[in-house]
This record gives sequence, C-alpha cells and structure tokens, in this order.
Amino acid sequence: MRRSMMGKLALLFALVLALSPLATAQAPVAGDWKGVLMGQLHIVLHISSAKDGTLTATMDSVDQGANGIPVTTITLKDGKLSMTVDAVHGTYEGTVNKDATEIDGTWSQGQAMELNLTRADAAPAQTAAPASRPSLDGLDDFINQAMKDWKVPGLALAVVQDGKVTLLKGYGYRDMERKLPVTPQTLFAIGSITKSFTVSTLGMEMDEGKVDWDKPVRDYLPTFKLYTPELTEQMTIRDLITHRSGLPRHDLVWYSSDFSRDDLLKRLQYLEPSKSLRTTFQYNNLMFMTAGYIAGQLNGTSWEDAVTARIFKPLGMTGTNFSELDTQNSADFAQPYRKGHDQKAELKKIPFDAQCPNRCAMGPAGEINSNVSDMSKYLLFHMNHGSVDGKQLLSANNSAQMQTPQMAIPGAPGYAEMGEGSYGMGFFLSTYRGHKEVDHGGNIDGFSAELAFLPADRIGVVVLTNLDGNPLPNIVAWSVFDRLLGLSPTPWNQRLLASEAGGKKAEQEAKDKGYTAQKTGTHPSHDLKEYVGDYSHPGYGTISIAQDGDHFTMQFNKVTRKLEHFHYDVYQVPADPLDPFEKMKVMFVSDVNGDISSVTMPLQPDVKDIVFTRMPDRQLLDPAVLRGFIGDYSAEGSPQPIHVSIRGENSLIVSVPGQPDFKLNPKRGTMFALADFQGITVEFKQDATGNVNEMVLNQMGTVVVLKKKP
Repeated sequence: MRRSMMGKLALLFALVLALSPLATAQAPVAGDWKGVLMGQLHIVLHISSAKDGTLTATMDSVDQGANGIPVTTITLKDGKLSMTVDAVHGTYEGTVNKDATEIDGTWSQGQAMELNLTRADAAPAQTAAPASRPSLDGLDDFINQAMKDWKVPGLALAVVQDGKVTLLKGYGYRDMERKLPVTPQTLFAIGSITKSFTVSTLGMEMDEGKVDWDKPVRDYLPTFKLYTPELTEQMTIRDLITHRSGLPRHDLVWYSSDFSRDDLLKRLQYLEPSKSLRTTFQYNNLMFMTAGYIAGQLNGTSWEDAVTARIFKPLGMTGTNFSELDTQNSADFAQPYRKGHDQKAELKKIPFDAQCPNRCAMGPAGEINSNVSDMSKYLLFHMNHGSVDGKQLLSANNSAQMQTPQMAIPGAPGYAEMGEGSYGMGFFLSTYRGHKEVDHGGNIDGFSAELAFLPADRIGVVVLTNLDGNPLPNIVAWSVFDRLLGLSPTPWNQRLLASEAGGKKAEQEAKDKGYTAQKTGTHPSHDLKEYVGDYSHPGYGTISIAQDGDHFTMQFNKVTRKLEHFHYDVYQVPADPLDPFEKMKVMFVSDVNGDISSVTMPLQPDVKDIVFTRMPDRQLLDPAVLRGFIGDYSAEGSPQPIHVSIRGENSLIVSVPGQPDFKLNPKRGTMFALADFQGITVEFKQDATGNVNEMVLNQMGTVVVLKKKP
C-alpha cells in the first residue's frame, strides 16, 4: 500500500500542467507556504493574488526537484482553502488560522494524508545554531590552510547560489615544479562525476522515446551477456545506473588493461556476481560503461559524441573534453599528483595514462576532463531541473528521478551531520545538517573532485583538485554549505586529519608488535623456472610470469610489476604507497601431477579468488616445433605403433589403429594433454642432438615409454 501511494505521489510531483484558473480571495493567504507530506516529502505552495483579489497557485516538491507544478483550482471561503490538481485526481482541504500563518489540512489522492502548511517567512526550526549571516568570509584562508594540511597542490572552486555563479576561483598550483597557478579555466579530471553525464544523456534519449529505464538491457543490446542467464535477461537500464546489478566492482578488468569497450562488454559474462539483482548497493563502473555504450548506440554515434551534442554544446562547455591528450595539448591544465598514505609522505607527479590518451573504454564511468567555469554551468543545469536558458534539455521528470532515491546504501552515517545515504541515478543522495544533499565525487589517478548541491537551499559547489584520494573536495564543499546556510562551522578538516592519523597509528602498532599474515622461513615448492609461463582468465585477461634472478616479473595485461616471495607458493607486489598495485598477492597452484597449473589472485574480495589457467608454452603452437614430434611410436614387442601427425595449421594428433583420433593439447616444455581426458599426458623426449626419440605416456599414474621408429 505504502509503495503504491508513494508511486502516485512521485507521479503527482513530476507532472507539469497548463496555467491554473483564477479563484476569488477572501483572506490574506498570498505568499509562500511550506509543509511536509508523510514526514518525508517537503512541499512548497506559492499563492499569488491579483489586484482584484483572485488567486493563482503553483506547487514545488522540493525533494523530487519538481518546481512550478500548477494547481488546477484554488478557492477560499470562510477560512477554508480548497485546491485540486486534476491530472492525478488530487485534492487539498485546509483551514486557515485567524492570523493567516498556518493552514491545517488534508491531502487526498486515493486516501487522505495530513498536510499542514506554515508561512515560509515564519521562523523555521533551526537544524543547528546560526553562526552569523551567510557569507564566504574567511573561506580563502580556510582553503589555503587545508591545502597545506593535506598537501594538495592545486584546487579550483565554483559556488552557485540562487541560480547564479557567485564564485569561480583557483588556489595553489596546477604544476608544482613550474609554479603555474590554478585558474577557473584549468582542466582537471572529474572522475566519476562523469556518471551523471551518462545518465543525463540517456534521460534525454528517453524523453525522445528511444529508451525506457525499466526495459531489459537486451532490448537495446542483444549481445549483452552476464554470468547467469537469469541475470542477463532481467537486468534493466535502471539497474545499470543505480549500482544494484549484483556485480561487485571487478575494476581490475579495466584498470589493468587497454581492452576496448566492445571487448569489455564481451568479458562481462565471466565476472561473478556477489549478490542477487536489486538487493544490495554495490558500486560498479563496468555497468555504467555498458549504459554509456548503449547511449552511444541509441544516438547512432558514440557515447562521447552523444554527450558532446546533448550536453557540452547546449551548455557552452567549450573547454571540456574526453581525452588526456587533448588536456595536455591545452594551454591551462593540471598535472596529476599522488602521495603516500600519511601527511608526512612527499608528493610525486605521476604520468597521464599513456595507454589511454584518447577516448578510453571506461569513458562513461569516469573519463571527462573539465574546469570549474564549465562545471558551474553543468551544476546549474541540474539545479534548474534539466533546463538551460529557459530550454528544457532534460525533462523535469527524468531530472527528478536522477535526484530521487533508487537504491538504499546500507550503513549508519559516520557523523551526526550526515543523514542516511541512497543512490539516485548518477547521484548520491543524503542530508547535510538536515538539508537534502545531492552529490557525486570523482577519484581517478592524480585527481579528486566533488560536485554537490542543496536543492531546497539553491546552493551548489564544484571542487576540483590534482591529488588523488584526498578528502579536501568534500571538506571544502561542506565548509561552503556551513557558511552559506549561516550555521556554526563543523571542524571537518580537524576531524578527518585525526581519523587518518589514528588509522596510521593503529597500522604502525600492528607492525611494531609483529602482527602479520606472513609465514616466515618458508620457500617455494618448485624450481623457479617451473613457474614461468602465461596464465589466462576469460574476463580478467592474461598474466605472464618471467624469472628475474630470485624473483619474478609479472605482466598483468598492460601492467608490469616485480613479484617478491611472500611465503610458500605466494608472491606479492612490493610495498610502495605510491603504487596502486602494492601488496597484490599471486598464488601458484599445482595439479595432481605436481605441475604448476594455475595462478589465483584475490582481485575482488567478495567473490572467489580469480583463477588464471596456465596457457600452453608458445613454442608448442609453432608448426616448425611440432613437426619434430611427427612419427610412429611403440613399446617394445608391441605390434601396433601409435602414429603422431599434424592436422590443420598446428594441431597435433595421435592415431591408434581401430580407435578414433585423439587431439593433443599443448601444455609446457614438450608435454601435451590428451583432449577430453583427465590425467593423461604425453611428453616427447629428445636425445643429446635435440632429436625426438621417445614418447612418455602417463595414464593416471601409470607411466610407459614408447620408442620412436627411425
């Protein structure tokens, strides 16, 4: 019942009708009125009075971002106010008190619900003690000190109030070494703020009838395939963009590779889910990549071209791009920086991603580069419910859905100022000190960002920085909110600095006390050369292991790292706070014959370890090598030889008289496995001159030698 009723309410406050008819006024009720429906929907009623005393009215549903909803009729007689909204058959009846400061009434839409209204200019209940008049006084000093505390090289800030940009400013350096200052035009990577661009583009396509949020993905992408048939068939467009797909992040699929967007889509079917569909919030970049791919297909172009045509150009975001190459070719861009895990660590300039200089596969999830001048326009676009300069680019309904909870985020808020969290479509939703907050952060190599706004208060902020993994964008945004709401400042900077210091202290204590998961005094079970080879997983790609003295070099798709012995057959990437792959574990696994057969890696902690199966040694695919194995082999005294031949380009075949032919699958060295049979191997032996002279047949532990006939 409650779900059904809320659905009707959502419909009510999303619809926009024609202008409302006039009514005759008999009391001074003109003005703005506020109320809360069902304890959670904040309503604002705007009543206007003409010179002849007639009334008109519109209504706002603040939490859903639907403003200016016309009231169909409004009448006032003997202190009784009545309204109707015909489109959804909703009515309101209320009694105005003698001072015309309160209206006690009932909203009816299938059933009655209490809705009491008070004048908006009446003194509201304070969510916190007021500090002073709303002002940004002292903000510059606060930001400069906080940047020193967190060692942030550069920061750009945009502030929006009441539909206008009130501040565009740069702080610090976009390039520390060259002492180049940040300006409002300095380009930064905005990371996952990109996700709302993807949803906005899909929403515009939905407004044109090209897509439906709640239709299956396969209706628009027939090749779409996930881990199970049920998940494949049931996944909708809305599921892709609300982090409720059931898949955990699986980020190492794309972060380690330069797989194309098409290739990544094909690999989705090999990635294990950890939850059932629509049961748990699990942040997932790959699902947003899929949504962006579909947006491009529906536009008849690419995701990048669709976003450019539908958002960048209409909003005048002329400096914004999708390409690190374009960024570096611009006159004003920020260098990316990284530092260690604590405040004593030194900054290090890191390179832009050389493997993905232009239009990355994961673009729809987080590849846009922009500046605060352009991003202030984008912020206003969403604060104005999809409208730009009076033109509705994105319908008010789809704008409201982006800013309305779609998926609950489990967990209690860490601080009293924060409300419970949820996810809309491309935005996180919560409250800040009792005020609804819509936001999304962005973190990508060398950059951290935040876009946040309080819709009811018409305050918005964009903060861009060139240091990855730092909390300063949030700290600055909250400080701006405190100041413009006129609330006493919350000591966010001190809190988060203390939290980081406490975490490092606890880590150091464990180290000092010798608490470690490492088993000392162990050694590998095989000679190091036996670990060398290529290992493959159909979703995650390929790992190649090469020996380098007493350790290994690992090539994981495009990533190369040293591996040091940890314990037994487990190796790890060396500790390095500047390396996102530090302490990554690799475990080698032996088969029943004692051969290294696979590598497992805990790349996604909430599913089973990812298993990379050993691939054949590359020389065993070379026809020139295979020709050396051709011939007849037989045991002494056996009348029937076994014949080995090549079929096709590089398939080795064993033929036994009177039996079907058997294919030999290459393994390593000169060893092959009998296809379709477990535990049967064939190994070819060579004499001192390198010529093959024997075949060793191992059948479930029974080993025989067959001599090659001259």
